Amino acid sequence: MYIFSEKDIRQVVDVNKTALELIEQGFQKLERGEVTMPPILRVDIPENNGEVDVKTAYVKGMDMFALKISSGFFDNVNKGLPSLSGMMLLFNTETGFTEAVLQDNGYLTDVRTAVAGGLAAHHLAKKNIKTAGIIGTGTQARYQLRALQMVRDFEEVLVYGRKKERVDAYMKEMQETTGVKVTAAESPEQVVRQSDAVITTTPAKEPIIQKEWLHPGLHITAMGSDAEEKNEVHPSVLGAVDVLACDSKNQVFRLGEHHHAKEAGVVSEDSKIAELGALSLGKAEGRTTEDQVTFCDLTGTGVQDTAIAVYAYDSLRKADKGTLFEE
Repeated sequence: MYIFSEKDIRQVVDVNKTALELIEQGFQKLERGEVTMPPILRVDIPENNGEVDVKTAYVKGMDMFALKISSGFFDNVNKGLPSLSGMMLLFNTETGFTEAVLQDNGYLTDVRTAVAGGLAAHHLAKKNIKTAGIIGTGTQARYQLRALQMVRDFEEVLVYGRKKERVDAYMKEMQETTGVKVTAAESPEQVVRQSDAVITTTPAKEPIIQKEWLHPGLHITAMGSDAEEKNEVHPSVLGAVDVLACDSKNQVFRLGEHHHAKEAGVVSEDSKIAELGALSLGKAEGRTTEDQVTFCDLTGTGVQDTAIAVYAYDSLRKADKGTLFEE
């Protein structure tokens, strides 16, 4: 069994087109029925605004599968600590033995989540984007913007966050990273009304985005709602858009924005909703005109975790990284 550190993992895995392509392949296999993926197991620790999720998936034909333990403690920002941490374990699909421990502290989750957002924008955002909008100032707010830039060119970025010092730090860093002007918005409404593609990256439990802010050509990716109580987008938004999409229908009706929209009677499990795998394979229709309003609900899937973990393991072994642990 090999043990890999976050430092080593960061040297071989990044938010890039290689990661995007392997996550896209994972979604395609999910669409083809080649993936066994159980529901997410979650433990809530409400007194510390924390949660721990366990995700896994077996992909037919792969010789390993991942089991991920991921924690989100959203008051950590006040302690100067990252909100997310965790690790991934890789198991041999023939023997069940543990092949590796990837002590990534949530980094691989950050990468695979970001490139799923890039994949959503690739299929659903209009071709010509002037302004990208980001709601949130954390790690995903950074990585999602990088992933968006892989699939669309844009001239400026609008960002909204509740704390000025975090917004200022985000603007400085992302302007240097993307080479694009980044401006602070006064409100989420300004972000939505003035952007062509908007990505929400918060653990909000009350809706941020409202139906009245929608406009022709807008695309929204919501990736913060990965638990029943989380809600970034008002349910009425889902009833007002032209195209609905998601990573997994089974998950979004339990955890995502569709879950809240279903409770509000806006959508049902019979509604026309395109999964990313179906969009990628051309089996579902995404944006067909520049004026349509599109929406994608991302809750994060086990197949993404197995795809990124196996890729990381292969890359680490080729680079002769890691420590071999022998009993």
